[in-house]
Amino acid sequence: MEPKKWSMQIGGRILEIETGLLAKQAGGAVTARYGDTVVLATAVMSKGASRINGYFPLMVDFEERYYAAGKIKGSRFIKREGRPSDDAVLSGRVIDRTIRPLFNSRMRNEVQVITTVLSYDGENDPGTLAVIAASAALSISNIPWNGPVAAVRVGQIKGELVLNPVNGDLEESNLDLTISGTKEKINMLEAGANIVPEEEIMNAFVFGQDAIRKIASFIEDIAKEVGKEKSVPVLLEGTPEFETKVKEILLTEGLGEALYDKDKKVIEEKTKAIKEHVEEYIKDNFSENIDKLKEIAEQVLDEVSDEIVHKNILESEQRPDGRKLSEIRHIDCQVGILPRTHGTGLFTRGETQALTVTTLGSPGDQQVIDTMEVDMKKRYIHHYNFPPYSVGEVRPMRGPGRREIGHGALAEKALVPVLPAKEEFPYTILLVSEVLSSNGSSSMASTCGSTLSLMDAGVPIKSPVSGIAMGIIVDQENEEKFKILTDIQGLEDHYGDMDFKVAGTKDGVTAMQMDVKVDGVTIDMLKAVLSQSHENRMEILGKITAAIPEPRKEMSQYAPRIITMQINPEKIRNVIGTGGKIINEIIDETGVQIDIEDDGMIFITSPDSVSADKAKKWIDNLTHEVKAGEIFNARVTRIMNFGAFAEILPGQEGLIHISELSDKRVEKVEDVLKIGDVVPVKVKEIDSQGRINLSAKAAAKTL
Repeated sequence: MEPKKWSMQIGGRILEIETGLLAKQAGGAVTARYGDTVVLATAVMSKGASRINGYFPLMVDFEERYYAAGKIKGSRFIKREGRPSDDAVLSGRVIDRTIRPLFNSRMRNEVQVITTVLSYDGENDPGTLAVIAASAALSISNIPWNGPVAAVRVGQIKGELVLNPVNGDLEESNLDLTISGTKEKINMLEAGANIVPEEEIMNAFVFGQDAIRKIASFIEDIAKEVGKEKSVPVLLEGTPEFETKVKEILLTEGLGEALYDKDKKVIEEKTKAIKEHVEEYIKDNFSENIDKLKEIAEQVLDEVSDEIVHKNILESEQRPDGRKLSEIRHIDCQVGILPRTHGTGLFTRGETQALTVTTLGSPGDQQVIDTMEVDMKKRYIHHYNFPPYSVGEVRPMRGPGRREIGHGALAEKALVPVLPAKEEFPYTILLVSEVLSSNGSSSMASTCGSTLSLMDAGVPIKSPVSGIAMGIIVDQENEEKFKILTDIQGLEDHYGDMDFKVAGTKDGVTAMQMDVKVDGVTIDMLKAVLSQSHENRMEILGKITAAIPEPRKEMSQYAPRIITMQINPEKIRNVIGTGGKIINEIIDETGVQIDIEDDGMIFITSPDSVSADKAKKWIDNLTHEVKAGEIFNARVTRIMNFGAFAEILPGQEGLIHISELSDKRVEKVEDVLKIGDVVPVKVKEIDSQGRINLSAKAAAKTL
């Protein structure tokens, strides 16, 4: 294919897509450019079926490159870029969550989509551009799917919605919404908001969808012009007779009843027994491809279960655990359950339980973020852990995966708007959420547990935050018919059509995240879900504030104490000293931690007030700006013929002229002073050159 370009205007800038120049051996490859940000996207499909069983094998990667921003990796010893940053992982998840629902779930060809940032201008977001590039690459490729899709970013600056705001503008924005979907529907949301009312959130959805429609149509036109013929995929399917027989066994053995119980374990045990009946049928009637037939049977089980759940909810509003559609599972909130931590919150909702622990540290404990896009420090950090025992499984314990990083980022985003300013509360705040048991929406349990933990730690948050996971069941024959589910559990998440997590305060939304299992949802559906979620969040908020109505007035005795002081920036060198000699001496002698900012703000962190006060007094003396009339106990450091030099403060000396030593005549300085003597002195004057003149006799008269 010869290189070819297409362009359109969106958000006041030109979006350009080019193909035929790079990565010509990929099934589909495009570069997308917006401003001076350029992303290469490639899509490749294997010819045969994957050896991976159980799900459609789609792999999505978002590759940052430091060279894109003209940077070299910061490490002195390792310059090769390796493990992706959390931001890169989150961008990859956005692409995956956008494109995955548009593939046939029975497809078993491996599909790999790789997006690589080739150029970054510091203004235009490569993440949303990567979604567009991936969509275009898939659309022109031989890979069968139901795209195209597009993504945009929506901000709200001074009350006005802004399409694809540049990074600098986002600092002033009350909303940072990434929204993606097809021409008709929305299928992915990711948002942080500064307590924005639901009505304004809905306006942003409509605003974003209008732009998505234009970009998706643009990609559709490109695919019509240069797209390849779609390949026939390898599908996981058996003969019609086999699949019909499996369905018959599933229904005869009571799958419809097995899916309905309040206890997750009971459902698992009943469905396991039904699976065993199916496996017995396969073993008794087939001698070849047993494993493949079992996998097909598992797929049929999934689809039949999906049909049962949909039918019962749509026709009779019957949920698997017997709750009403808008009913939240039983909630229990506890605080202060661990003796030595700075703050703890235990949030239990049904069979989902999250323990969040708060640790407070000094400003120097901030996390340094060095990526392709940013160099910054974070004073609020949230980690989310999902051990295998939380779902009764056995598997190796490794580092956090994409899911853990994504859920932690969502919980973190939910709390950011209510945190106190650094000037009010200078601590570094680390929250760790341990999911102890899970049956749906552990990320929102972590958010609620985080609110409890922060208030237990005495962090003066502006308002408590609660979160809820909402679901939807859509009639595929009539999409105007749908049912909203409040507080979805695991089974409803798996067989439902949407997982919409919303967090916020009593006054508005702080974070959102949405995934779908279908090709998307309409604006009317989102409006209904968002409205219902507000009522549910208020109910949960009531449970939280009943456990702890406001942040504790006093922090834990085990939390460090921070003293803040402001000095003249020109005096910073007095505190640090040559090669850090002075500041290290203070730290070694007092045991405190000292952080100094360029504007002269000093933070003294100490486990006790005595050490902190000692360090503060030391720094006060080092940075004190001497004024005429002040009296000091000065230590004699040098003796000259005309007087004596004495240190009044660390690093600050003045001259006691021989005439100022006494009311009586002094023939020799040594007659009244020797080196090391401590004598009261009064600052007589500070001359135009900054020299300090002292008087011992004036001090004697004053004292």
